[in-house]
Amino acid sequence: MFRVSEFQAAATPVSCRDVARLIMQAMNYDCCQYFAGPDHTLHDFEELMTRLVERDDTQYSWRGTLVALADDGTLAGICTSYDGARLKELRKVFIAEAIRAFGIDHSGMPDETQAGELYIDSLAVKEQYRGQGVATMLLNATVERGRQLRLPSVGLLVDKGNPRAEKLYQRVGFRYKDDNEWGGHPMKHYVFELTEN
Repeated sequence: MFRVSEFQAAATPVSCRDVARLIMQAMNYDCCQYFAGPDHTLHDFEELMTRLVERDDTQYSWRGTLVALADDGTLAGICTSYDGARLKELRKVFIAEAIRAFGIDHSGMPDETQAGELYIDSLAVKEQYRGQGVATMLLNATVERGRQLRLPSVGLLVDKGNPRAEKLYQRVGFRYKDDNEWGGHPMKHYVFELTEN
């Protein structure tokens, strides 16, 4: 059995580094390397992501993260989301930290979300817990978070080369909206509508 709860860094055995590693898995390592650049490693990017998870004012913050825990308290998966209206504000820290750590300015990247959407930035499940309903639990809990925040929709991007993830999102109730790009990869934008048009 698994339980989903808000991530409280000080109150669980799960560390910000554990969460950062799963966010990187969700991003996919090619995207992580793209953001770190050719002169830096995935370990360097993990250091950056851990700092961003530890903060309150980033799109990867522990404050926006739900965790799925196994019965023994082991981290099984994460889902990090934020109000799309706050994208530019929350992204500033990532841009500043990437310049400082890697000397690369990512301020020209396209927006992956917008106002009116609880944006799922990262959804990842550890390999040994896949196929056990953990991702579905996390998605359903995030949809409920969107309802509590009274946002019109919950959205996410999925890599066009990941049809298994698309099927999962469709089963939960997400529907294709349009195309986008993120981290140098072509993506599809899926939305779960919370209000009637």
